[in-house]
Amino acid sequence: MDALRLPRLLEPGDRVTVVAPAGPVPADRLDGGLAWLRDAGLVVEEGASLQATSGHGLAFLAGDDGRRRDDLVTALLDPDVRAVVAARGGDGTPRLLDDLPWDDLATTEPTIVAGLSDLTCLHQALAARLGWASLWSPMPGTSVLGGDEPDGWSRDGLLGALSATTTTPLVLSGRARVTGAPVTAPLVGGTLALLSAMVGTAGFQPARGAIALLEDVGERPYRLERFLTHLRRAGFFDGVVGVAIGDLTDCRPVDQVAAVVADAVDDLGVPVVEGLSFGHGPRQASLWLGRPATLDATTATLAQPRPA
Repeated sequence: MDALRLPRLLEPGDRVTVVAPAGPVPADRLDGGLAWLRDAGLVVEEGASLQATSGHGLAFLAGDDGRRRDDLVTALLDPDVRAVVAARGGDGTPRLLDDLPWDDLATTEPTIVAGLSDLTCLHQALAARLGWASLWSPMPGTSVLGGDEPDGWSRDGLLGALSATTTTPLVLSGRARVTGAPVTAPLVGGTLALLSAMVGTAGFQPARGAIALLEDVGERPYRLERFLTHLRRAGFFDGVVGVAIGDLTDCRPVDQVAAVVADAVDDLGVPVVEGLSFGHGPRQASLWLGRPATLDATTATLAQPRPA
């Protein structure tokens, strides 16, 4: 897999739009996250439906699909908006994908799109349909960035990944599951449940020639097994060169989760490193999907240079 197109990185004074393509956003966390982004020197705008609730009568959606989609499209097509940041995940982003103006977006320069969890499906579609790199990152409407006790490491990491002036590479340390020579390749992946849900759609992006990123939250072992088996059967892991496993937050029982992971990835014939700080944990790394990183099972690290 070749590296994907990198959007222009941010400088102080750049415009950023925060949108809610999935679930409704807790107001107190959102206020904290928006204030922090503004304090970082960015001009932060709110999508029109950012604080909407109960789309289609469903309490877990932040406004109707059309409103959420319009916010996303308006920001992506505005040449003065340099980044589109999801306020939170939850559920609902896949509902927007089929009616996005893909032909129009293909004529524009890439825009930074940042978020994680339910945003996995948008990251997949941007890669598969447009060839854009996008940023797997914590989100300002969550406790990690916008709560009463935000995580400074996660905040610094997001600003570093967005900034055109940051040169220090990101290095995450974990535990080697399967050893092998270090591999350097673009990153593909995200939340297992969403990766599984993308199978069979126009935006599905397999990990051929890439390092697969895998994480999830609140899933029982049998569900993780189902997602992983679905991905294997669909060819997601065909030609993968390494597997990086992030936080499997609140996935229990832990011993059965470990057995599921071993059963699914240990026989792929590639290095596997687990316990890396990306995903839904208390410390959330920002990683550029579609851009090269190095997975080294001898040092149990995943390292990504800051894009230039």
